[in-house]
Amino acid sequence: MDEGGTASAAGAASSREALRLTDVQLPWRFSEKDERLALLDIFLEDFTFHLAMIRRQWGIGELACLGLAFAGMVLGAWDLGIGELAGGGDYNRVGLSGFQNLSDLSLMLALLSIIAWAGVFVTMWTRYPIMRENLVYLWLAMMAVQLGAISSHSESPDFPAGSTGRDWAMVGISNLVLFFLSIVVVHRAVIETRDIHVEERHSHPDPRVVQKAWRDHSLRAWSLSLGMWMILVNLMSWSGSHVISQRPPIVDYSNLMVGMFVITGFLAAAFLMHVLWYPQFMLGGAEDRIQSVRAREVAGEAPEPTVKAEQGKCPICSGSTPAVRHESGRIEVPCSAECSGLGKPGTPCPECNAVLPIRIECPSCSSNTTIVSHFSRPEAW
Repeated sequence: MDEGGTASAAGAASSREALRLTDVQLPWRFSEKDERLALLDIFLEDFTFHLAMIRRQWGIGELACLGLAFAGMVLGAWDLGIGELAGGGDYNRVGLSGFQNLSDLSLMLALLSIIAWAGVFVTMWTRYPIMRENLVYLWLAMMAVQLGAISSHSESPDFPAGSTGRDWAMVGISNLVLFFLSIVVVHRAVIETRDIHVEERHSHPDPRVVQKAWRDHSLRAWSLSLGMWMILVNLMSWSGSHVISQRPPIVDYSNLMVGMFVITGFLAAAFLMHVLWYPQFMLGGAEDRIQSVRAREVAGEAPEPTVKAEQGKCPICSGSTPAVRHESGRIEVPCSAECSGLGKPGTPCPECNAVLPIRIECPSCSSNTTIVSHFSRPEAW
């Protein structure tokens, strides 16, 4: 994470040393068994880092939000002995008319469930300010999937058993809305904001430092979390619609299906919180706005193009090297000693007075060549 984002997100744990993704050391690795499994090590490092940060950063606010989500699921799904849902209710009454004809206890539970979910939304809205716009998009996507599940069960109570093409079309349309809002809008906005953040705030003449910054800002685990949320929303919507789709009187009311609805709904709320929390933790301290590049252009907030310094290229393998040539033609190299000094090759280091190197070793192929050759270009002939 960037230093500003880490300091902002640390909160009560600010006294602890900041942990970065590149600091994570696994006790064992899949690649030791088979090099082809190295990708699993990368994901395991990401998950380990996320869990460590959740243990540090999540507090009373997150626990209260999850508690409200669980209460909202239970209060809205179980009769608690009243029998309104298990009996099927009066399906001829809908909307306000249906609410007005509920028993007093059923009406109270329904209102408490609505209040609990309002509390979940307000808590997420206030705790993750840079993700507010994306919270609305994800909430709308979740509602679209629930409406699609209800519609698919309206003509086929045992959906997917005995379903028709129209039933599947409603599920497909609702999931297209989910995919568009979650992946095309939210995922793209977070990814592109991360890219701009790293390019602007973590630029460095040493490509190894830049590569470390990209690794520290990895969004692999976050992307998987968003995908898991999408799956859980579908499971929650299907199970919730399935349990109440039977025509009254319901003779096979399934408490197991109700339990599935509550569990998947609670897990979906937890994953949604993670999806909102991580960009806030990673970028919130830098006050970045989560928007796609296109949205920034439309709003007139696109970053002005800047002339970038030319990175040195190894004449042997064409890999990037720490040498940099600025627009003015001045070449800078990092000091070979243990310091952060930069300067012209062959001159004293401004930090430690050691002579800056005129030859440099390529990080990729280890060839040692003159720095001037890293910026030479082939002849046009």
